Amino acid sequence: MENSTKKNARIITFAETGEPDVLKIKTVEIPAPGPLEVRIRVKAMGLNRADAMFRRGQYIENPVFPARLGYEASGIVDAIGSDVSQVQVGDIVSVVPAFSLNKYATHGELIVVPAYTVEKHPETLSFEQAASLWTVYMTAYGMVVDTAKTSKGQFVVINAASSGVGLAAIQTVKAVGAVPIAITTTASKKAALISAGADHVIITSQQDVTAEILRITNGTGANTLLDAVGGELLALIIPAMAFHGKVYIYGTLSPEKTTIAAMDILSKALQVSGFLVNEVSSDEKRQRAGKDFIYSGLASGKLKPLIAKVFAFEDFVEAHKYLESNQQVGKVIVTV
Repeated sequence: MENSTKKNARIITFAETGEPDVLKIKTVEIPAPGPLEVRIRVKAMGLNRADAMFRRGQYIENPVFPARLGYEASGIVDAIGSDVSQVQVGDIVSVVPAFSLNKYATHGELIVVPAYTVEKHPETLSFEQAASLWTVYMTAYGMVVDTAKTSKGQFVVINAASSGVGLAAIQTVKAVGAVPIAITTTASKKAALISAGADHVIITSQQDVTAEILRITNGTGANTLLDAVGGELLALIIPAMAFHGKVYIYGTLSPEKTTIAAMDILSKALQVSGFLVNEVSSDEKRQRAGKDFIYSGLASGKLKPLIAKVFAFEDFVEAHKYLESNQQVGKVIVTV
């Protein structure tokens, strides 16, 4: 083990659930990494909706206080455990999301994470881009490629299309030769979504979502839906799915109750599933395939991380407020 002494560093923590203001910056002692752990000097952190939901107590697991945040970060290896061989002190790395937020967290100046989540990223990526990479592209890959097995010419509806995962999904769908249909709430994001690769954009405040999907698909319906919203909008998209269509729910941004007509599912033999990125990122074989797909896409230019705004570490609360404002097109990043 190298550089194994304990060190003090600032982290983001919270002692109660609630609005972004519950987040505090505190200086704590960061331990030396265990045998299969890596300590990283963080340069950039990626924010995800999961972080906000965890902070609010609305995520798949409840925070154990004092709690920490963060699935994503990039930086420089500061110390390695005795059984770690794939990275060395001084390597430039990023973190793949594959752990419980109650066990590990990435939002701090110095972090300790499992060695299996640490990836040396291409030199062509900045720290900010690397910190925006794994959650969104691994999630998109997991639904579009790994699970749905999306093929050329199929129609894929992407809800919350301006989010980090939404934009990654647009690029991933295009990369496999399918047709991305982006859904957004306001017309102000249409141009950015088209620029990101969306073949069609549906604006929920102005258009009939069900009718538009059926028009775009010539009446056959969409083959796949990637939904991070739920609520009434999901109920409007379900009738526009194709026979044997696949619906993946990977978020619950809407506060509305989700009510879906059973006959809409039965009559088209739809597959409706929840999706968690850990399904792919925690499985060695599937994670490796995902990484290969992402690296190939980065090299070809088919995949390109899109960053909405960068905040300083001291402005972490403001970064969370921006994340939940729905103004952004792309990833929200915090730098140290």
